[in-house]
Order: sequence, then structure tokens, then C-alpha cells
Amino acid sequence: MTRVSPRYDLPRKLAVLAELALDLRWTWSHAGDTLWRMLDSDAWERTRNPWTMLQDVPRERLTALAADPVFMKELEALLAARHRYQSEPGWYGRPAVKSVLTRVAYFSMEFGVDEALPLYAGGLGILAGDYLKTASDLGVPAVGVGLLYQVGYFRQMLDAEGRQHAMFPYNDPSGLPIEPVQGRSGGWLHVSLPLPGRTIVLRVWKARVGRAALYLLDSNDPANSPADRGITGELYGGGAEVRLMQEIVLGVGGWRALEAMGIHPDVCHMNEGHAAFVVLERAHAFMRERGTSFWAALWATRAGNVFTTHTPVAAGFDTYSSDLVDKYFPHFGAYVAGLGISKEALLGLGRRNPRDSREPFNMAYLAMRGSATANGVSRLHGVVSRRIFAPLYPRWPLDEVPVGHVTNGVHVPSWDSRWADTLWTEACGQGRWRGSMEPLTDAIQCVSDEVLWELRGKERLDLVRYARERLARQLGQRGEPLEVIGRAEHVLDPAALTLGFARRFAGYKRPNLLLSDPERLARLLGSADRPVQIIVAGKAHPDDEEGRRLVQAWAEFVRGTSVRSRAVFLEDYDMSLAQEMVQGVDVWINTPRRPWEACGTSGMKLLVNGGLNLSELDGWWAEAHRPDVGWALGDAREHTLPEQDGADAEQLYRLLEGEIVPSFFARDAQGIPRAWIARIRASMSLLAPEFSSNRMMRDYVERCYLPAAAAFRRRRARQAKLARELESWGRSIERHWSEVHIGTVTAAPTLDRWDFTAEVHLGSLLAAMVQVELYADAVDDSRGVREVMRPDAGPSGQPGISIYRASVSSSRPSSHFTPRIVPYHPDARIPIETPLIAWPG
Repeated sequence: MTRVSPRYDLPRKLAVLAELALDLRWTWSHAGDTLWRMLDSDAWERTRNPWTMLQDVPRERLTALAADPVFMKELEALLAARHRYQSEPGWYGRPAVKSVLTRVAYFSMEFGVDEALPLYAGGLGILAGDYLKTASDLGVPAVGVGLLYQVGYFRQMLDAEGRQHAMFPYNDPSGLPIEPVQGRSGGWLHVSLPLPGRTIVLRVWKARVGRAALYLLDSNDPANSPADRGITGELYGGGAEVRLMQEIVLGVGGWRALEAMGIHPDVCHMNEGHAAFVVLERAHAFMRERGTSFWAALWATRAGNVFTTHTPVAAGFDTYSSDLVDKYFPHFGAYVAGLGISKEALLGLGRRNPRDSREPFNMAYLAMRGSATANGVSRLHGVVSRRIFAPLYPRWPLDEVPVGHVTNGVHVPSWDSRWADTLWTEACGQGRWRGSMEPLTDAIQCVSDEVLWELRGKERLDLVRYARERLARQLGQRGEPLEVIGRAEHVLDPAALTLGFARRFAGYKRPNLLLSDPERLARLLGSADRPVQIIVAGKAHPDDEEGRRLVQAWAEFVRGTSVRSRAVFLEDYDMSLAQEMVQGVDVWINTPRRPWEACGTSGMKLLVNGGLNLSELDGWWAEAHRPDVGWALGDAREHTLPEQDGADAEQLYRLLEGEIVPSFFARDAQGIPRAWIARIRASMSLLAPEFSSNRMMRDYVERCYLPAAAAFRRRRARQAKLARELESWGRSIERHWSEVHIGTVTAAPTLDRWDFTAEVHLGSLLAAMVQVELYADAVDDSRGVREVMRPDAGPSGQPGISIYRASVSSSRPSSHFTPRIVPYHPDARIPIETPLIAWPG
């Protein structure tokens, strides 16, 4: 269909420019940089957005370029490179990858692909953008599903006193690199969604992310009421009811949009609980397609659902009052009466205790109950998440709560500097981030100290230049005198040790830990022979009064006469600023209160560029840190209250003063800090590949998607025969579980083993429907034990009682072991699909 855009008059020979500008691969591939610079060099340097540029270039300029052989040759080369990229199989398309996976649908409330498409608030969205770029690079068949916000997240401006103000610029769809999706009948695709007393229509847009696609739903259609047009207005804004409607649009509307486009995913991946309503709509669609009950449909579809939680505290989950949820869901046609389930049963899917009508509806609980695979985003966050979700699995040992982990990674080509890109290309080749990671370590190990030190100097100089320009614009926007604006040309020193701190300003992230002793920090920055400087950036949520005070404290500090040339606060932290900072800073400081940083990917973005991390042992750094790659804060224990802040601040100062600054300035006769370079080499070669989104995506495919797709297909086959069987099995388990218990247990020593027997009462359940296990916790150096007990072939001598036996090593006392009974079906995932368990007594 015709693109809705003011740029409709491209010369025929240049018509393909629109397609190139709409392919967001230009956000991470620099193959087209020369072409876009030839189009308009000033606009390219100013916007780095080919789609915006293309709409502003005069017709005369385009006509001249169409006749320019140099430009046309560059265009032909870019088209050839794009064709090669589009046609290569990628890691996923190679014969070695055995696959039953046809499509993954990745649902996320926000996507941070580029500043040209500002649909993100922070790390969750940037991760989602990196995910889609990586799917494109590796050839993984994934699509994203999100919302097209009219204003997105707020933009930050600081006044002369350092107070934060929120701005909400409008996202004009005609100026965004997106296009309407065409419906099967030829017009713009719309999706209908019933809400109380009315039906709204949702427009569907598409953003091309290389070989991946991002589909965006938009309620700003003239057919809707003014209030409903604003549902997709502001990201995380508008109160609980608007937030609930946004999540209904994402989950229910998103799945309906995929159906309308003929996209039928094997796997549905929920990036946080915001998208959990897709659990209901996917089951609803399956029920209609296969003629099953709702519960059989849920058994079938949740096998193909993957839930990733990013939340480090239970209070961070979205919850809604039962009245508010009840207000909306009865209006979804057959969701209650037609599905054959009660309103209470539907609401129970989002409660810890499904029968407690006083509990609010928890989106994360719905996502867990609707998925067969769940994960946190770092090893430590997996541990934290098992604790958070333990209430859903009462009496299960904490380490068996069904939340694993896939540690996040970053899309390296989106975050490397031009200098780092050249270095890695020379050392490892062009396709290094699109295949196996193993050869990269050895290649970087061979790069000389001189080359690495030159790399850091170029990157630091670029950052200083960028920071000066951005600071000057910031001061001019604020209305400062020309004299003050002129000072921006002289702040920062390309030779100084450059510290970076940038993130959301929230109390638990402790952004002002380094400000706990301002005079000490000023002395550190004020050294003449060992110059140190710091660049700070970050936003506080507009409703977070504490966070806004923390922003203002830094703004006041950097205005101090003694530090103003070596400390800057750059306002409106966004992807563009983040890219510049992670490319140029020497040391990235991260100070969350453990364990409240689920992962923290900002520090990963430095690795490819040779920056080093100084971070609390939280999130990804808890598994990445070793002494030769960076520095660690804290005592590796949890501190949910501020009692540790003073000790951590003192350690932060001591590390900077006693180790980091001296190491950076310990130069040899050639002026190179050899020990510092050794850390850079270790960090780049060991950590950059491991914490890339290439590794993350392969983990998801191999550990989550392929098993999920296979399980879903088994349950779907033969008119959902297995799903119906599982529903019947699960219903029997729930109905008769109260009859199950364990009687007398004995343990007898035999040589070097314990022989256990247990009397087991199964009531109305068949022996094949359960599994009796001998269990022992992991203690000290002893691993946990989970040994299946076998029933005696003969009768027990007592009606209704079976005798089960197991033999284990006697290296631990018999008191460490206890039998237990768990539900069992060869195709069920226990306990995530059935959380029942029985212990003695």
C-alpha cells in the first residue's frame, strides 16, 4: 500500500531510498553512512536519521543525485550489501541448528531500537530493541509486538537551579521510520477491541528491524473517542486504568493483530508481566480453533509461552483491583460465560491464592500461571525471582521454584564506537557478532598494548567533543548568558581519567553514593598531576520526589567553581547520549543496593569499547566480576536498607583513590599504563563475547524456544489430544490431592547405604499419576538429592497403602532425607503447571 508520508516524489532511480531508510538496520550497520552523508552531510551529523533526512531533501538535490555516478555507485554497493545480509542464513539458519521453531512473538511494553523511534523508558525497552536486532543478525524468526505511543516517555530538562522538568514532544507517525500494515482486503489493517460500553479500533504499524519486524498498535484513530485515542498516549502514564487498558491492548490486541496478519507463533515470549493478557487471548484463540475447553486450551498454549521477569522486588509488579479488572474483562465476549469458566476462576489466575477475592490481580502471577518456562535476567536475579515467586509454589523448596535465568546481553554493533568497530573488524572479521563467539577471545588477546591504548584515546576524545557540544546546547536551551555557554568549549580533558555514571535516578540505585562526601570528590577531581573527570546523566520519574532531589544534588555539585571544568551533568539521558558515554568513559560506576539490580546492562555496553566497570556485586556483575577485569563494591550480601551505604561509599572512594587513579596514571617509558591495558584486554576478550546478545539469543533459542515449540506442537497435534488428556489429568490431581499423604517412614543401614521405605496413601489417584521421591536439601558440600522411590510389586497388607522404597548413599545422616509426593505426567512441567506437593505430616 502507499506509504503515509510527505515524501512521495522520489525520482524513479532513487525510489529504493525509502525502503533503505525504513529498514532500521542503519541504526547498527554503518554500511550506509557514506550514502546518507552524501545525501545531506549537515543533516546526517545533526540527526543520524535517514528517514527524517529523506523527507527534507529538496527535489532538485534528489534529481542531481540521481544523475551523479558516484552517488549511484554507492547506492548500488549498499543495495548489494543489504541483499547479502538479507539472504544469508545466519546462525539459526545453518544446518547444524535442528529446529521445529517457525516463529517467536516477543511482546514488550517498550522497544528501544533507536532515538528515531522513541518508544522506550529505559533498560527494559533497550533490551527489547537489542533483542530484535540480534534476531535479525542471527536469522532467528522473531517478531516484536508493542505500542506506538503518541508522546512516549518524558524528556528531561533542568532549570538553572538543577530542578528537573518533564517535556512530552509528540511522536508524529509520518516522521517515524514506520509504515502502516496492509489488511488482506487492501486497506490499513485495524483490529477491533471491545471495552466497557464501546468497541475501539487499533491501527497496526510495522517497523523493519533488518530481517525482523516490529508491529506497533496505536489507538489514536479518528473512529475512537478522544479518551480512547489517548490510551496509547504516554508510556507508563495516565494512572492505573489507562495502564490496564494499555496492557489489554498489548496482550489481547497484539495477539489479534498477529492473527489478522496470518502470523501464528509457536512461542510467545512475554518481556515482563505487562503483556500477560496474551496468555488469555492465545488460549481463547486456540479454544475457538480446536474446539476445546478453556482449560484444555490453556494446557496447550502455555507450553509455548515464555515469561521473562525483570523485577527485583515483588512491589514492582503491576497489580490491579479486582473491581477494575472485572470492569473490563466481562466485555470481552466469551471470556467468562462463553469460556465455561467463572469470573472468579479468571481472576484467580492472577492471585497468589486463587480463592481469595480480597487479593489484587497480579500481572506477573498471570504470566507465571500461563507459561511453562520462566526466567530471570541474571544468575543472581534468578535466585531473587525464585524467592519472589515462592508464594505461588507453597511447600516447594526454594531452589525448585520454577524460575531459571538467562543473563541479558547487549547488541554489540549498536554500542561499539567507530574505532572499536575497526579494531574488532581487523582482529576478528566482519561477521564476528553473527556467529560463534569462541574465536573472539583469542583474537583480542593478540591485540597489542599500543593499539588498545590508542583506541581508548580516540574514544575519550570523541566523548569530550560530544559532551562539550551537548552541554553548550543544554545551556543555550536554558537561556544562560553567552559567557556561560562559552565555558562549555573548555570543560573536560581528553587525557583525563574519565568516570561515567548514567542511569535512572531512583533511591535504590544510590546515584548519590559518590556524592556522600562532596569535598572528597572535589579533591579527587581537582588533582593537577593526575586529572580525573566525571560525566553524569540520568532521569528521575516525574512522580519520584526523592529521585528528582538526587538529580538536583548532582546538578548543584557540577556548578561548583572548583569542579565545573571536570564534572558535567548532561540532561535528557537517552540512547544517543548512552551510546556516546559507553564508547568513551574509562570507568563505569554502578552503585545499586543489592539485590535490586536485576541485571544492569549499561555496564555491558562498555566492554566492546575497552571501558572498565566499577560496580556493586549485583545483577550481571555478580557473575562477571573477577579481579583482572574490573572492580567490585560491596560485600556480596543483600542490604535492602541503607545501613550499608556508608561502608560502600567509603570503599568507593578508597578504590578510586588507592587503586583506580594510580593504575591509570602508572605509565612506562612509552607512556602506556601496562597494568590498565591488561585489564582492558581481559575485559574485552573474556566479557564482551559472553555478555553479548548473541549469546543471550542462543540461550533463549536452545534452552527455551526449541523445547517450548516442540511441547506446544505435541499438545496441539491430533485435535489437541494431549492437551485434553493433560486437562483431565490435572483436574483429577486437584480434586483428589487432599487424599494423598505419607504414613510411616523407616530408614535402615545396609553397608554404605540407607534403605528407605515409606507408606504412601494415594486415595483415588492411580500410581502412574504421581511420583514418590526421596528428597534432601543441598547442605554444605553435599549436593541436593531427588531420588525416585519405586513401589513394591506385592501388596502392602493394608488397604489403600502402597510401600515405596529407595536406597541412597549413607554419607549423610538419615535425618537429612524425607519422602515426598509430587504430581507426575511425562508431558507436564512440574511444578510450574501444577504446584502441588505432599510431605510427611
